[in-house]
Amino acid sequence: MADAPDTPLLDTVETPDALRTLKPDQLRQLADELRQETISAVGHTGGHLGSGLGVVELTVAIHYVFDTPRDRLIWDVGHQCYPHKILTGRRDRIRTLRQGGGLSGFTRRSESEYDPFGAAHSSTSISAALGFATANKLSGAPGKAIAVIGDGAMSAGMAYEAMNNAEAAGNRLIVILNDNDMSIAPPVGGLSAYLSRMVSSREFLSVRELAKRLARRLPRPFHTSLRKTDEYARGMTMGGTLFEELGFYYVGPIDGHNLDHLIPVLENVRDAAEGPILVHVVTKKGKGYAPAEKAADKYHGVQKFDVITGTQAKAPPGPPAYQNVFGQVLSAAADKDQRICAITAAMPSGTGLDLFANAHPERFFDVGIAEQHAVTFAAGLAAQGMRPFCAIYSTFLQRAYDQVVHDVAIQNLPVRFAIDRAGLVGADGATHAGSFDVTYLATLPNMVVMAAADEAELAHMVQTCVEHDSGPIAVRYPRGNGTGVAIPAEPKALEIGKGRIVREGKKVTILSLGTRLGEALKAADALDAKGLSTTVADLRFAKPLDEALIRRLLTSHEVAVTIEEGAIGGLGAHVLTLASDEGLTDAGLRIRTMRLPDLFQDQDKPDVQYAEAGLDADAIVRTVLTALRYNEAGAIARA
Repeated sequence: MADAPDTPLLDTVETPDALRTLKPDQLRQLADELRQETISAVGHTGGHLGSGLGVVELTVAIHYVFDTPRDRLIWDVGHQCYPHKILTGRRDRIRTLRQGGGLSGFTRRSESEYDPFGAAHSSTSISAALGFATANKLSGAPGKAIAVIGDGAMSAGMAYEAMNNAEAAGNRLIVILNDNDMSIAPPVGGLSAYLSRMVSSREFLSVRELAKRLARRLPRPFHTSLRKTDEYARGMTMGGTLFEELGFYYVGPIDGHNLDHLIPVLENVRDAAEGPILVHVVTKKGKGYAPAEKAADKYHGVQKFDVITGTQAKAPPGPPAYQNVFGQVLSAAADKDQRICAITAAMPSGTGLDLFANAHPERFFDVGIAEQHAVTFAAGLAAQGMRPFCAIYSTFLQRAYDQVVHDVAIQNLPVRFAIDRAGLVGADGATHAGSFDVTYLATLPNMVVMAAADEAELAHMVQTCVEHDSGPIAVRYPRGNGTGVAIPAEPKALEIGKGRIVREGKKVTILSLGTRLGEALKAADALDAKGLSTTVADLRFAKPLDEALIRRLLTSHEVAVTIEEGAIGGLGAHVLTLASDEGLTDAGLRIRTMRLPDLFQDQDKPDVQYAEAGLDADAIVRTVLTALRYNEAGAIARA
């Protein structure tokens, strides 16, 4: 039975197999419906919007031309993949995006066979696609690998490392450069589209290959001259010389919103005998949704919003976000100290450094998605007498670990690391969680590692970083708003390696690092109500430890509990090592460490995540009572 005339095309397309049965002149309607469905879904859930709207036509075209999932489609970062999810059997769950138990906001292998490779960090797609393409080539299996990477992600060195090794994959590898900022070259209408189609056609590639072979048979001067003439002409007309030097056949630029251009170009690329091939597609973030097109940030990430007006839901007024506290305090410090510089890797607003950039533009450096370079650049600044602050999310600093070790720690250079998004991060899930920084930094000689319990402590720790010139130092702080405490107008530098007692007790001691301090105080109230007098200490430093304070607490209490927003190997491990080395447990002291579980936690609200991780007040109380062998009646059981 034929579909009713008014049946939306999108309702008939559950998977790309159904998409490929449509006629070419139906694809425009499908793309329009897909864009509206994406807007509606993100309006309901919040999430990444502008990037997805920019690739609607490209998503339709790729799935229409290529035999996905047998041809492997790999989205770089993955935040633009919502239209892809809608077309690949997940439309019925699209309004669960980034919710507990719902669809991931990025690609995920466990979610669908159409997600062959998970992503959330940038610049990995070409390397992964090269792996898929090479595996097929080695095994003789059919199938191509298509990497879609944005111009921003192309600022990372890993993309070029992959391209430098891609020639061996031949025509099985296709890279689509999604240029959504017109950073290389804008399309120039029909002529550009015609040239792109011509240079990607099978016939043209065959003629070009024949010319290259003929040139090789000529004397070397003629061969070299012809090659240079060809490269010069292509570079002048298409700007593809860089990619050609890396072994790619360059096609573009083409209008990424014109399906009449996209489809034939991708078909020619699909069928080409030569490769690897790079297709340069120019798109517009937020395309087709006026509020997103007009926004300076192109509605990159949004809260829930009204689809008609574009107005985003606003959180009730509250304390400032930690990132903005950092930016404000650092900017104020830079007013007084001309040596202070700030460096970020493509996250100025996300790290609060947009505030610094406005006040001190000549000392602000956004190096693009290049964390390795950011760290070593900061090391060079420090070696020359500046006071650099390298502000990078915890999860992204992982990508520069060798530079932290080799270029900073070994040389004992005073680079200041501002580690944002420490701990669990909610809707962004495991790929963005800052779970490991204490573990991977506190093992390094010369490193100082601090964790702020609230925004006032963060202010003091920023000032501590400013004044610490004897080696590298890091301060970690979470995503989201502070606790509401007053921020000091004149922050004071802390004594390195010294914690503080927040609450004094006698039987139980809780040693807290970071913003679990609030939960530790709640737990202390509950324990006191049970007659268990509780001390709460904010250690402030994971390295160096306040050994004198820890030694006093461990030898004067029956139970000691450490708690931190990080994986095993952090504060708890260091406290246990100290206790073991000094024999502090020989008198029967019970020590328990509370940290993130040994798994990658799925997305949910942060308070739900921490409860699931066993790092809230109730879990602290349970840990203490279990250590004391409390029975159900509330009395201490006899050993």
